[in-house]
Amino acid sequence: MNKDARSPYTRFIADVVFPLHERLKRHDTVAVRKQLEDSQWWPRERLERFQVERLRTLLRHAGQHVPYYKALFARVGFDPEQVQSISDLGKLPFLTKAEIRAHTDDLKADDAGALARFNTGGSSGEPLIFYIGNERVSHDVAAKWRATRWWGVDIGDPEIVVWGSPIELSAQDRIRAVRDKLLRTELLPAFEMSDAKLDGFIERIRVRRPRMLFGYPSALSHIAQHANRRGVRMDGLGIKVAFCTSERLYEHQRELIESTFGCPVANGYGSRDAGFIAHQCPAGGMHLTAEDVVVEIVDSAGQVVPAGESGEIVVTHLATREFPFIRYRTGDVATLDTGACACGRGLPMLKEIQGRTTDFVVARDGTVMHGLALIYVLRDLPQVGGFRVVQESLELTRVQVVPGAGFDGATVERIQRGLSARLGAGVSVEVEQVDEIPPEKSGKYRYIVSKVDAAGAA
Repeated sequence: MNKDARSPYTRFIADVVFPLHERLKRHDTVAVRKQLEDSQWWPRERLERFQVERLRTLLRHAGQHVPYYKALFARVGFDPEQVQSISDLGKLPFLTKAEIRAHTDDLKADDAGALARFNTGGSSGEPLIFYIGNERVSHDVAAKWRATRWWGVDIGDPEIVVWGSPIELSAQDRIRAVRDKLLRTELLPAFEMSDAKLDGFIERIRVRRPRMLFGYPSALSHIAQHANRRGVRMDGLGIKVAFCTSERLYEHQRELIESTFGCPVANGYGSRDAGFIAHQCPAGGMHLTAEDVVVEIVDSAGQVVPAGESGEIVVTHLATREFPFIRYRTGDVATLDTGACACGRGLPMLKEIQGRTTDFVVARDGTVMHGLALIYVLRDLPQVGGFRVVQESLELTRVQVVPGAGFDGATVERIQRGLSARLGAGVSVEVEQVDEIPPEKSGKYRYIVSKVDAAGAA
C-alpha cells in the first residue's frame, strides 16, 4: 500500500494508535502483518516449505501439550517429527464440530495462556463453543489487515460495518465505543431490515461518507436495493471498496453493490471458528492466507481431491497451538485454483466458493445441485420481493415468498413448475406468502436451506 495516499489521521491511527492498542492486549498483530506483507511475494515453493515447518511445530506442540491430541496420536501411531509434507495430514482423522463439543476441555493446551470463549451463530444447527488464544487473534487480525491494505485503505479510514453477530453487538461497552470512535468505524446492526431501519442505514452512510464498507453481502445488497427503490444516489460518497464476507457472495449481489455504491466489491472467505481463510485482491485472485492456514479439499468419502475439483474445505489453522484446529471440517464447498494471479503474489487461490453443504439441494433422483438452480427461478420473477427455499425432504420443498406487485396464483404456479422441473416429478412444492423473510440469529440471510444430506446423496 502507498503510505503517501493515506490521510495524516489514518497514518497516526494505523502506525501509532492501533499498534499501541494491540501491544496493550499482548497481541503481535503488527509484527505478523509485516511478515505477511513480505511472505505474500514469496515463490510458491518457499511458502510450502514455510507451511510444513509451521505445521510440524503445531503438531509437535499438540502431541506434547493438548490432551486430545496426545491420546489421538498414540491411538493412530502418529509421529509429528515424521511430517515432511502437507499430505502427511491425511494420516490424521478429521476434527468435526461434534468432536469439539465432546472434547472441548481436552482440546485446551496445558500451557495455554488466557483463552477467550467464542461461539458460532449456529446457523446450521447447534452453536459451537470453542476457545481462542492471543496467537490466533494476532494472526487473524493481521491477515484481515493485510487484505484491507491491498485495496488502498487502512485502519483509521472511516468505515461502516453492517454486521449482526450478537457477540459483536453485546460488546459495545464504553471502552469499545471509544476505540471505535478513534478508529472511525461505525457498526450498523443487521438484525432488522425494515424500511425504517434501511432508511436509517442509508442516512448514516451518506452522513459518514466512509472510505470502506464491511458486511454480509445479503445485508449490503439489501441496503443497496432499498436505496435504489428510494431513488437515493450512493455512488458519490467516496467509498473505495465494499468488503463482503461470512456468506456466499452471489454475482447479482456483487453487481448490485458495485453499481449502487460506485466501488468494487472485495470478497472474503472465513468464519469465526476456522479463521480468515481467503481474501480477494484487486486483480481478482481469491488468495488463501497460506502462511497461517492449510486448506485441503475433500470429497464425500473424505479423500483429498486434486486442485480444480470441488469438495468440502478442511482447514488446519497453524496459529492455534492453545486450542488446535487440525483438519477441521468447515462444511463449506469450494475449488482450489490451479493458476497464478496477475497481481504476482505467490499465495495459492480458491477458484470458487460454492457455499455450505446445506446450500446444496438434492433432486428426487439423488442428483446434487447447488441452490442457485432454485434461486434463479425466484430471483428473476419481478412479482417476488423476497424468498427462502427450505428443502424438507426429497419429497417436500417449502418456499417462503414476500409477494411483490402482481403476485398472484399464476406466479405461484410458475414457482412450483420451475422448482419441480429441477427437483423432479413427484416433489411437492408448497408456496407460503409471508410479510418478511427474517434473518437468522447471526443477522445473516439464507436463500437456501436443505435438510437433505447432500454429501450422503453424492
